[in-house]
Formats: sequence, C-alpha cells, structure tokens
Amino acid sequence: MKVKKIAIVGATGKTGQRVLAQLQALEYSVRALSRNSEYPFDWTDRSGWSKALQGVDSAYVTYFPDLAVPQAAEDIRAFVELAKSLGVKHIVLLSGRGEEGAQLAEQLLIGSGLEWNVVRASWFMQNFSESFMLEGINAGQLVLPKPKADEPFIDVDDIADVVVAALTRTDLRNLLLEITGPQLLSFEACVESIAEATGQEITFATASIDDYLLGAKAQGLPDDLAWLINELFENVLDGRNESTTNMIEKVLRRPAKSFQQYVKETARTGVWG
Repeated sequence: MKVKKIAIVGATGKTGQRVLAQLQALEYSVRALSRNSEYPFDWTDRSGWSKALQGVDSAYVTYFPDLAVPQAAEDIRAFVELAKSLGVKHIVLLSGRGEEGAQLAEQLLIGSGLEWNVVRASWFMQNFSESFMLEGINAGQLVLPKPKADEPFIDVDDIADVVVAALTRTDLRNLLLEITGPQLLSFEACVESIAEATGQEITFATASIDDYLLGAKAQGLPDDLAWLINELFENVLDGRNESTTNMIEKVLRRPAKSFQQYVKETARTGVWG
C-alpha cells in the first residue's frame, strides 16, 4: 500500500466510484466517503465530517447536487477550513464549466493555502446512460427543456483518469484542469447516435422550461434539483461553454473519448432497452 491516505467524497457517484476503483488498483490507501460508508459523509450534516477526514492526506471532492446551487459555496468553505485544520494537504475539486456558483467554490479552494486542483468538466456523456436522461431514452423519447447551445460532452472515464492523475502526480499540483470531450454536439444528435447504435426508434423533443419543471415536480423532483435544471438550461447552456479544450491530451497523452466511442461501448451493456 502507498502510505498516503486519499479520501473520496462521493465515492458512489459517477466519477467517485471510478476514481476509487483506480486508486485501489494502484494500491493507494483509500477512504470511500458517502452517506452509507464506514465513515459516513453527508453534505447536509456536518457532524460526521471531522471523523471522515481524520488521518487523510488528500481528498477528491464532488458536491451533491451540484456546485451551482446557492448552498454549495458555504459548504465548500466549511469543508476546506475543516480539512486544513485536520492536516489535509491537497484537495481535488470536481467543478462545472460556466457555473457562477461553482467558480465561487473554486476560488475558496484556490485561496485556501492548501495544495489544490480544480477539474472543471463539461456535461457527462453518462447522463444518457446512468442518470436522469436514461428513463426517456428507454421510453423512446427524451424530453428536455430546449437547449440554447451545443455541448462538448465528456466521458466520465476520462474525468476519472484526469482526477487520478491530479491526485497522484505532483507536477499537476495547483492547476485548473478544464476538460471536455473532443466535439460539440446537440442533444438531438446524441439521441440520434444512440438510436442508430441500438436499432431502436428514439426521438428527442423539447418543452418550455416551465412546462418541463411542472411535469418533473409532479413526478417528485425535489426543489433543489428543479432549481439546478432551471439554472443549467436557462443560463449555463447559453453558449458560454460552446468550445472544446485539449487538456485531456495534455494530461493523459491521449485523445479524449468521442461520443461515438461511448455509444458503441455502452450499447453493448444493454442499458438502453
């Protein structure tokens, strides 16, 4: 085992579980943190944070539901201050592109005096297969608020690879790593790729943001997630992120995975239909 203890906050999430698996394979000493882990961690209950971070040298931090929500900056401030007081030396924070709330959280970490990395990622490809868009795909029609721009969707495996590099390579310390997929795509084009790969009839439709949220809330969508969806589709998806970066190639010395590769690999799993 490597001597350094690394905590994974959100170890059951899309990126957290992948980062955890990689670090374990590399024989690092890893502490998985989630609501139901051996060391429970809950962003809404700070009473367990201190125990969860005792003896930790580095931490990978994902915030639920998203750094864009108003409470996030205050929670990140408290987390960073506590981590520093307990002797944590290095924090890697997963962030989102173009989110004002996320940038506030980033600056709290950057100005903390700790060693840091911000991994600022575009929308996940896996939202189509492991998250809120899967139900619509499998129902034959994905309905979303009308996007105002295309997005350089990124594969979560690429995010995990960059996070592991940031946690384990000292040459990457104190850098903001903004990562995207290799191409700009519309949501409709993504759905068409999935339909073609699976041989199923899947369509993409849009609704006004008010109508979408009205229906989602009627099906039990919590208010904080409703706020987040409104923020993402009304503000963040306004064209500000309509660009790609080559950061994955710089860090990993290989190209970012394309959406076509993701679709081909995911279709084999049978998750779509």
